Amino acid sequence: MEMFEGPRGEKLRLAILSAVVVLVVFLGVKTFGEFMNLHYIGAGVMPANTINVSGYGEAVAVPDIATFTFSVVSERSTVAAAQDDATTKANAITAYLKEGGVAERDIQTTGYSVYPQYDWVQQTCVAGGICPPGEQRLRGYEVRQTTTVKVRDTAAAGDLLTGVGGLGASEVSGLNFTFDNPDAVEAEARDKAIANAKQKAEVLARSLGVSLVRVVSFNESGSGYPIPYYSRDMAYGMGGAESAVAQKAPEISTGENKVVSNVSVTYEIR
Repeated sequence: MEMFEGPRGEKLRLAILSAVVVLVVFLGVKTFGEFMNLHYIGAGVMPANTINVSGYGEAVAVPDIATFTFSVVSERSTVAAAQDDATTKANAITAYLKEGGVAERDIQTTGYSVYPQYDWVQQTCVAGGICPPGEQRLRGYEVRQTTTVKVRDTAAAGDLLTGVGGLGASEVSGLNFTFDNPDAVEAEARDKAIANAKQKAEVLARSLGVSLVRVVSFNESGSGYPIPYYSRDMAYGMGGAESAVAQKAPEISTGENKVVSNVSVTYEIR
């Protein structure tokens, strides 16, 4: 025991004591961690006894935005001339839309093309019934610029459609009503679908004489696509500029859109 006597021995005893304390703390933490992990053993294992049910939900709301597309088409002898004419028409329509309250961020060019245009010319037959083959002759170039417009004031959609047609839009189509932010409507439809699935599961569990424990899987499909709740009787024709230049603005009925959610829920039972 001489090694523990004197100042050096005191230091050695303190070192050994410190090592023992550290070891005890380490073992205590390790034991506590293993004990806590016992709660999660098997938690990720798929239970053997389950039931699966489907649920359906729908939410109906009035759309808050309207979208449509228009195209300006110009044909000239050169590409530059056709582009200049198409740009002039498109810029005039864009300026009109902005004056009508449409924000610049809601006006988007979604298509631009340049195509050569040809005429088929049949050669004159010569004496003896000999007819030379026909040929294609370049007539000019067609420039087409397509723009998609989002109208947040749905009540103004009819007037804007009329004005766009009157300013040289050759094609106006695709008037659709939808939601600028569909999250709330989708959530409502989803909540109804989940409630529907849970009700089915509770009824099925009672019939089987079992109890619902927890949800072990969930899947959703068919959500977020707005469907017209009933057909809209629109006075606006899709015949191009002829309908668009009518002096009387078309009556646009916004109606209601329906968002549908289909869910599949698997419950553990016991």
